[in-house]
Amino acid sequence: MTRKILTGLSAEVYEHPFDRAALASLEKMPGVSLLMRKINEYGIDRLLRLQCLGSEIRVTSRNFHKLYEAFVETCQIIDVNPMPELYLFRGTGFIQSYTIGADKPMVSINLEGMEWLNRDELLYLLGHEVAHIKSKHLVYHQIAIVMPSLKQIINSATMGLGGLAASGVELAFWNWLMMAKFTSDRAGLLACQDINVATTALMKLAGLPEEYLTEATIEDFLAQVKEFGDNNLDNMDKFTKMLSFMESRQSWAVMRTSELLKWVDTGDYYNLIQPEANSESSTTTETEEWDFLQSL
Repeated sequence: MTRKILTGLSAEVYEHPFDRAALASLEKMPGVSLLMRKINEYGIDRLLRLQCLGSEIRVTSRNFHKLYEAFVETCQIIDVNPMPELYLFRGTGFIQSYTIGADKPMVSINLEGMEWLNRDELLYLLGHEVAHIKSKHLVYHQIAIVMPSLKQIINSATMGLGGLAASGVELAFWNWLMMAKFTSDRAGLLACQDINVATTALMKLAGLPEEYLTEATIEDFLAQVKEFGDNNLDNMDKFTKMLSFMESRQSWAVMRTSELLKWVDTGDYYNLIQPEANSESSTTTETEEWDFLQSL
C-alpha cells in the first residue's frame, strides 16, 4: 500500500459535521463580528508571528531533517501550497503544536512532538495542524491562543467587549474549537493514511511514551474508545460539555479517536484514499495495515 497524494483536496470533503454546525452557530452570535474587528485592530496576527520568530527555532532541511521532510511530505499529500514555515519550540513535558498566521501561516511543534513521534506519526500531527490552514479558520484559532489575556482585557472593558463571556460567545467559541479538532484529525489521518498510526499518535498526545505502547495498552485503549463512543455528544449536557472543552490542556485523545474511527467505519475515509493503479501521484512510503483493529 502506498500513500496517495490528494491533489486538489478540499477541506469540505472531510469536514466533520459537528465542526460545520458549531462554526455556523458561533458566527451567528452577537458580539463575534466586534471581536473579530478588535482582534484585527490590535494586530494579534502580527504580534503572534513576532513572538514565534523571536522565541522559536525555524526548522529547515539542514537542522532537523527528519521533521522537515515529514512536513514536506504532509503538505504534499494533503495539497497545502505554498508550504508554511515550520518552527520548533521548547519542551513542555507533553506533545504540543499550533498554527498561526492568517496572512502568512506558521506551524509550530514542541520538542516532545519531534522526539516522541515517529515519522509516520509526525505526518498525522502535522496533517492535523496544516488542516487549520486548509479550513481557513486561523483567525479563530488565534483567538484561542490569546483568550486568557483577552479575557483580562475584556474584564476591564477597555476593548468594549465586556459582555463577551456573558453573551455566551466564549462558551460557543470553545465548543467550536473542540469540534474543529475532529476535522483536523481527519486531515491527519489523510496525511498518514494508516489508522494504526493515527491511534498511537493520539495515545502519545494523551501523554503515553513509546515504551508503554504495548499490544495490551493499545487493546485496552481501543476498548475505552468503544465505551466512550457509546455516548452521544449531541445529547451531552451543553453546559457541562462546553466547560469541559474550555480546558485546553486536555488532549481528549479517547474522544477524538472515537470520532476518527467512526469516520473510518462509514467508508468515507477510504473513498478519499482509494488507491489508483499505476498512479504517478503516490509516494513510495509503505504503511502498515490496521490488523490490530480488525483482530479485536
